[in-house]
Amino acid sequence: MVKKDLVQAITERRSVYSIGKSGIVSETEILKIVRTALQHSPTAFHSQGGRILLLFGEHHDRLWTDTLEMLEKMVPPERLDQTREKIKSFQNGYGTILFFEDQSTIHHLEENFPLYAQNFAGWSLQSSGMLQYGIWLMLDASGYGASLQHYNPLIDEKVKAKWEIPDEWKLIGEMPFGGRTGEPEAKNFLPLEERMKVYR
Repeated sequence: MVKKDLVQAITERRSVYSIGKSGIVSETEILKIVRTALQHSPTAFHSQGGRILLLFGEHHDRLWTDTLEMLEKMVPPERLDQTREKIKSFQNGYGTILFFEDQSTIHHLEENFPLYAQNFAGWSLQSSGMLQYGIWLMLDASGYGASLQHYNPLIDEKVKAKWEIPDEWKLIGEMPFGGRTGEPEAKNFLPLEERMKVYR
């Protein structure tokens, strides 16, 4: 399933926008990646509030067609070509993973652990971030390029209606992925000395 060790996957993971519809590994392997991360990603109080919608084929294409149709009603004319090109780059991919957090899980925790009630919404987002990162790393290690997008809340109602998503699921982000058709530009990093303190 995974072709890189953890350190290599972390250092080589990037936002890749040049993706195509080629399948690097089988859909069965992709399902295994997603299910493994979903089951084993950490959550506050082991609440397991992460939810996923995984789209392939015409469902993947439909998501980005619908997204573009909504954006075309909002984006200024001078930015439309750029917007169409960007959405098309996502649609060119092999599939899309949509990440949700179950709000009923958060409310249950708030009611049962009132001492921490103000923290659960934030902890839910942290859990979602770890789930997204885990899947991203495993996709990259399997040879796929991916990026993380945020067209929520614009597309929320359309997604819920189209794929029968429960009202309690709140959309957090969308991850189009596919075979790499190009490589990202080199990335510059701030000095670690400005970002980290160590005391011995």
